Amino acid sequence: MDDIVRQAMAKWPNVPAVYGWLSLDRRGRWLIKGERITNPVIVDFIGRNYLHDEQGCWYFQNGPQRVYLALDYTPFVYHVEGASDANAPLCIAAHNAMPVATVNGAWIDEDGSLLLHTEHGIGMMDDRDLDRLLAHFTDAQGKALGEDAIEVALERLQAGDSTDLHFRYCGKLVPATAARTRAVPTQFGYVQQPEQPEGQEKC
Repeated sequence: MDDIVRQAMAKWPNVPAVYGWLSLDRRGRWLIKGERITNPVIVDFIGRNYLHDEQGCWYFQNGPQRVYLALDYTPFVYHVEGASDANAPLCIAAHNAMPVATVNGAWIDEDGSLLLHTEHGIGMMDDRDLDRLLAHFTDAQGKALGEDAIEVALERLQAGDSTDLHFRYCGKLVPATAARTRAVPTQFGYVQQPEQPEGQEKC
């Protein structure tokens, strides 16, 4: 969190929160009232001050005021960083520019989205990067798999079945298991659509 934000919170501690203005889409883009925020200074400012409360509601701390977000899916969207050289090490970062050091779990939902749980939390991979990740799916022993075998395994996971498919990142193997979209928020303890508490002043 920025120091200027902490100072504003201390100076004005009781500013009512805002709901229904800000959202995060499935490509990791911030939107205000449905319009994409493109100013890089504002995008970075939101990303540095992106937090969650005890109930799992995510918000942007805008000075002394919390601006709660609606999430199209997960609270993080992960991207592959750097060039597309197949021989380069895989580097993943969150939509708010935080690099990923550890992947603790991987899931495929019924729509084929890849979900990763990292040190930052649960997030979906940007679908534009999925092809670049194929080489990082292996069997349980870390052996590389052909595209046909990976495709079959992914289809089984989409159908809710189990496989021996694993995802490798920074030398660590984690099993890829099936997920269901509707169950993901409860499974990982976050709220997709925060609602303004009854009786709270609207801003």
